[in-house]
Amino acid sequence: MQTRTLIIGGGLAGLALAARLSAEGQDFMLVEARDRWGGRILSAQCDGAAFDLGPAWFWPGQPRIAALIARLGPSRFDQFYQGDLLYEDERGQVQRGRGFASMQGSWRLQGGLGALIDKLLGEIPADKRLCATPIKALAKTRDGVTARTAAGVEITAQKVILALPPRVAAQLSYTPALPSDAVISMARIPTWMAGQAKAVAVYDRPFWRESGLSGDAMSRFGPMVECHDASPSQGGPYALFGFIGVPPDMRRDTDALRAALHAQLVRLFGRNAQDPKHLFIQDWAADPFTATSLDQRPVHAHPDYGLPRALSGLWEKALVFGGTEVAPSFGGYLEGALEAAEQAHTTLTTA
Repeated sequence: MQTRTLIIGGGLAGLALAARLSAEGQDFMLVEARDRWGGRILSAQCDGAAFDLGPAWFWPGQPRIAALIARLGPSRFDQFYQGDLLYEDERGQVQRGRGFASMQGSWRLQGGLGALIDKLLGEIPADKRLCATPIKALAKTRDGVTARTAAGVEITAQKVILALPPRVAAQLSYTPALPSDAVISMARIPTWMAGQAKAVAVYDRPFWRESGLSGDAMSRFGPMVECHDASPSQGGPYALFGFIGVPPDMRRDTDALRAALHAQLVRLFGRNAQDPKHLFIQDWAADPFTATSLDQRPVHAHPDYGLPRALSGLWEKALVFGGTEVAPSFGGYLEGALEAAEQAHTTLTTA
């Protein structure tokens, strides 16, 4: 199999780059290791509504994601924040009206961010994309790069775009070996949100709103450390979601985790919260295509992302990093994924 540009990684960055190359009539192939598209974007479906198990928000001042949504058509809406907030102290005692709506002013997408992925996929020909196809090895050749899949299939390309976290890219086999400073740089770049887990509890009615609560809660007792309303803009079903603060090695017992989540929902929001119609749990630290052993400790502050000099110009500029973690201004965010795709496209057209 031959192509001019091989894009490894079918998250937002890889899809955006592939859609742009397709619109330009360029030769490319997009390959994704998972059996689905979207990378860390994952929207679960329940009774006709979509609930984001990965990123859910974007913000004013992010022009690329705004332009993409305007072009593709999904509608945005404001994150719900009206009502009182809750605070759970170290003993599990809940106080009402303490704190502030931390996500006020953020936007969500009707149909979840998965709707954006579906729209982008529609712009990429089916014969130009392969999912459930992990790449295991890359080899520099005289004319470019040869990639080998887990099934032993070889794909030759002039350029390879690594539209995935550098730590995940570091797990591939490279011939010849990458310079030691490049390997060290890849390991040092944290994968944004890779150590996180998220829970979404779905209900038939927004009983917290009926009680004058916003759905926002902060907890020092857990297992969720932060909660928000995750309901669609109109109609039901409705939902609450929370970031799980329990370390990855302590949340492997999913039955115990579910029991603890149910108990916390009741402590925070009352008896109406005890029987969600569905409780989704997405542990990104357990996803080998998102997290490595280095990502098992969650990142609590936003890293200083960007493309290190050691990762620029590798293999005579045939190997290009293009995931959100190398974006210079919005690294880690959805906007950063689009910024990285834009940066990779510039590399392709100026080389």
